[in-house]
Amino acid sequence: MIKTFILENDPAKIELYDLAGVSRIFVDLEINGKVARQGGMDTVISRHTVEDVVKARAVIKKGELLVRVNPIFDGSKQEVDSVIDAGADVVMLPMFTHADEVRTFVELVGGRAKVSLLLETSQAFCRADEILEVEGIDEVHIGLNDLHLSMGLDFMFELMALGQVELLAQKLNRKSIPFGVGGVAKMKEGELDGAIILKEHVRIGSTAVILSRTFKADGQVRMDEVKHNLDELQHVYSQAQELTTEALVHNKALLDKKVQQISAKIRSKKRKA
Repeated sequence: MIKTFILENDPAKIELYDLAGVSRIFVDLEINGKVARQGGMDTVISRHTVEDVVKARAVIKKGELLVRVNPIFDGSKQEVDSVIDAGADVVMLPMFTHADEVRTFVELVGGRAKVSLLLETSQAFCRADEILEVEGIDEVHIGLNDLHLSMGLDFMFELMALGQVELLAQKLNRKSIPFGVGGVAKMKEGELDGAIILKEHVRIGSTAVILSRTFKADGQVRMDEVKHNLDELQHVYSQAQELTTEALVHNKALLDKKVQQISAKIRSKKRKA
């Protein structure tokens, strides 16, 4: 199975997602600098609080509670302490650019929760070897949205097609550090078919993905619908694990072609704007 994360702070929905089989509930405290980076994009800018962490902890019975904090700043110690005290199983550091920040974060967590890194800056990409030498990293998630913005690309999945994700995957696999990549929509939805994306996850060794807003069914969440969509995703992933290397390489070529087409459309729209 592939681990699935869903961004949520509503206790009623959290309880439903947890019972439906979502691996991790994702509470997001990151706000520092986020509006400046993503304010003009169709992305979710959360306004979650430590109180949301407390409420989530109270209703989660099966899965884990992941909390993304802010990039390292003067109040990081207090923030990290507060989310761990509130019940976070995993604490995620976003927007780091060098090993010193990661080392500081590991020290702040101090073994009280799992350390998850959200690798999403071009600086961190370039310094990946040094960063991955830091002791105490439990897992990494490759953040396609901010990383593609940081590199000036047109479409986030260009990072998969052009080889940047695979390069990081190779480094992470050599270090035996579990990792996930970006997000995924419901199967057969979105610009890029989720089945194509999940097959690439299998090829490179990724074991986690963030569920997009399409899994939330426009706010009208139903247990049977969420479970059906999760089961379908896991079925596709399990089938992909049975594919030959040749079949997975063929899928990568298909992904490359689809991404190239989507990127060309985006560039065309930008020129006309």
